[in-house]
Amino acid sequence: MMVISSILMALREIIRNKMRSTLTAIGIVIGVGAVIVVVHLGDATTRQITDNIASMGQNLLIVSPGAGGRGPGGARASAPPFDTSDAKAIATQVSNVTVAPTASSMSTAIVGNKNWPTSVLGITETYFAVRDWEVGEGRAFEESELNGARPVCIIGTTTKSELFGEGDVLGQKMRLGKLTCEVVGVMAEKATSMGSDANDIVLVPLKTFQRRIAGNFDVSTMYLSASDASVMSQVESDVTRVMREQRRVKAGDQDDFNVRNMQDLMNAISSTTEDMTAFLSAIAAVSLFVGGIGIMNIMLVSVTERTREIGIRLAIGARGREVLLQFLVEAGLLATLGGLLGIALGLGGSYALCKQAGLNFAPVPGIILISFAFSAGVGVIFGFWPAWKAARMNPIEALRHE
Repeated sequence: MMVISSILMALREIIRNKMRSTLTAIGIVIGVGAVIVVVHLGDATTRQITDNIASMGQNLLIVSPGAGGRGPGGARASAPPFDTSDAKAIATQVSNVTVAPTASSMSTAIVGNKNWPTSVLGITETYFAVRDWEVGEGRAFEESELNGARPVCIIGTTTKSELFGEGDVLGQKMRLGKLTCEVVGVMAEKATSMGSDANDIVLVPLKTFQRRIAGNFDVSTMYLSASDASVMSQVESDVTRVMREQRRVKAGDQDDFNVRNMQDLMNAISSTTEDMTAFLSAIAAVSLFVGGIGIMNIMLVSVTERTREIGIRLAIGARGREVLLQFLVEAGLLATLGGLLGIALGLGGSYALCKQAGLNFAPVPGIILISFAFSAGVGVIFGFWPAWKAARMNPIEALRHE
């Protein structure tokens, strides 16, 4: 009953001094709102990055040519491309892995009087499984098409939209430089990966690409899918060993190729984003501290203004702990109301900024509850000194106060 009475009295005082209460709560509103915005933006960014990397394929490693050393004069030494023998060596000598060699180039796809610059990728039958990507319309390449370097292609949804619109594309002809190929399928739509449109692509059999587009037997990138996340480190080590043997890298020399473990990259990016979010949240939380000081100052002013009222309450029998509770409740309620308003503004701002940045907004209940509890705690902590000062007043001296 005493708590309810204290809450009602606190509400009365807050309403009676609307402007002062509002200005006092601004620090709490800004602090809570800023923390919620930062955390939600950090969470949305982390989720998008991890989703983008995951969309590239499950337990994925990417092997690409890249010189590790430098040549004369400090220039970076060139690295020769791979060939199909490198992919075969990995497939036969490394356990728990599926290999998908690819070759790529930019080309202009032409259909009738329409043309569209796009990425052309030569692939094998393992590409779809390794990249965790399915054909959404039509079919995948047949074995005879892969082995016989047939002029067939599978296109992405963006390429289809730009060149064929909404019409039927299966069986249609498309020209890629000197190669005219038949469209036999359309890939299922894939999420944007690492800032690029994965659907703006034309897939052709690797042998078709090598013989009819590139004019060589180079392999530009090898995508590897480990059978399980637990073996990725071992697979990475084995692939490095095999590739050093294949490319005759001498002991002590740097690799002239790169093996990127996408799981490690995902973990590193997530860790960095989380650290940055925590750092920015700590900076934003300073506003809560400033808001707490503001509450303490205003409560001290309030105690001074209400000295006679306090004296009367103590004189007619109110105990010191009741006066203490009244001012603690008032400070806590003021901070809590500011916290609730900060939460509302923070969620609204987070939603708007996520939509503006193209991120998926999802409330984080934990930070909302923590922000609410922290704001109330700030009010109680910083309101304790003024409340204790009020409770310790001498009734006679308080009644004499002018």
